[in-house]
Amino acid sequence: MASDKAVRAVAYLEATKGVVVLAAATGLLSLIHKDVYAFAAMLIEHAHLNPASKYPQIFLDAAANLQDSRLLMLAAGAALYSLLRFVEAYGLYRERAWAEVLAALSGAVYVPFELVGLVHEASWHGFALLVLNLAVVALMIRAMLRRRATAP
Repeated sequence: MASDKAVRAVAYLEATKGVVVLAAATGLLSLIHKDVYAFAAMLIEHAHLNPASKYPQIFLDAAANLQDSRLLMLAAGAALYSLLRFVEAYGLYRERAWAEVLAALSGAVYVPFELVGLVHEASWHGFALLVLNLAVVALMIRAMLRRRATAP
């Protein structure tokens, strides 16, 4: 059915998010015992950004205040988030009802933040993310309603 393919597509999306965040956590761990400020400055220089402008300066200030313990906490949080995405993807792929609820809730959590972001600064990618999350929530609600209708 088309709905099963849509739920599987959401499962692949969630697994992809898990892989990306796990890669970010690995990158954070690779910065432990390194000069994070120097690394941030190199990234800004590589991107040909002005280090004195607003956003690069915020990035440099954050890098200057980042200790190894904070890096470990950020990496651990990213790993837990990644694990949640993998569990959700597994449940959706195996057509579990709990995964549909989890996907609907986790997608809906981002909607208010995306709306606030669009109010402050409208952009096409912010709008695209909002539409994508609303589509995921709608697909999961439809899957839950279909499951309920076919239940004995």
